[in-house]
Amino acid sequence: MQARAGGSAAAVTAVERVLDILEVFHRHQKPLSLTDLAEAAGIPKSSCHAIVGTLTARGYLYSLTRPRALYPTRRFFDVTREIHEHDPFMDRVVPLLERLRDASRETIILGKRQGNAVIYLQVIEGPHAIRYTAKPGEFKPLHSSSIGKALLGSLKEAELRQQVAGLQLPAITGSTLTTPDDLANDVLDGRRRGYFVTRGENVVDVWAVASSLTLNAETLAIAIAGPRHRMESSVLECAQLLLATTSFIERQWMRS
Repeated sequence: MQARAGGSAAAVTAVERVLDILEVFHRHQKPLSLTDLAEAAGIPKSSCHAIVGTLTARGYLYSLTRPRALYPTRRFFDVTREIHEHDPFMDRVVPLLERLRDASRETIILGKRQGNAVIYLQVIEGPHAIRYTAKPGEFKPLHSSSIGKALLGSLKEAELRQQVAGLQLPAITGSTLTTPDDLANDVLDGRRRGYFVTRGENVVDVWAVASSLTLNAETLAIAIAGPRHRMESSVLECAQLLLATTSFIERQWMRS
């Protein structure tokens, strides 16, 4: 494992193990013994014991005696909720994303670039039983997601082509654009239209339309995503709703 700048590989490993333990509880959603927790997280029992001891001492885990097991306390929830409530974007943007969801009746995603991927910052799922689903914190490829295309589309053409040439472009589905020229040309077409489209390129039978916006010098993008059988005939309508929303958000931000 390669260490991040400013930290040792051991420190990075310890952080990853804490996150692995949290994700194990998320998957199992029940108290777990130290042995079961270590096995599910893929962590040596001695290391797991040390991490669990620290989390328990800090009030993030509590222990049960019968059966002998561990479970997170509410402290994780309270700390992360308060952090989330002070997010510089969400408090003001989420109500507008919800309005866009209500108008389009499809799933709305807010994302930004992180390295050579897109990270979803917020997902507001549509009301239909059959809909695109995802979770905040998920990563998606730049080249196969509509948000990725929108973020690439914010670059000047020379920089766009240079960056695309350096990306790995695996086929996520049979419709994914996998050559630099095809991807760059598609992004440039989207820039001329004013919005960017994926047609089953990231998830089979899911279409999405996206547009970028700049807030506090940060470039983000918003997408509307849904199944092909609904989106194919409504791409233009969704694009109009999307562009009206991104324009409104940017204007509101400038006034504040």
